[in-house]
Amino acid sequence: VRAQGDTYQVVADVSQFEPPDIVVTTSNCHVAIQAEKVAEDGTVCDTFTHKCQLPEDTDPLSVSCTLTEAGTLVITARRR
Repeated sequence: VRAQGDTYQVVADVSQFEPPDIVVTTSNCHVAIQAEKVAEDGTVCDTFTHKCQLPEDTDPLSVSCTLTEAGTLVITARRR
């Protein structure tokens, strides 16, 4: 988690996954990123999991995420 002015930012490289394979959830100032690549035969061939706790002064309603064309997931949240 990096502080950038009045926001916090979490960055993850998920370039090996397609956008529908990536799930971001938040709960109690925790952010969880989960991604899973499934082969055509139904087997899981790659996974990514990352969890982090946002600082206490994070506004939980301001959490948002963006996926860049290069496959970088950027999660931002405002500081109170």
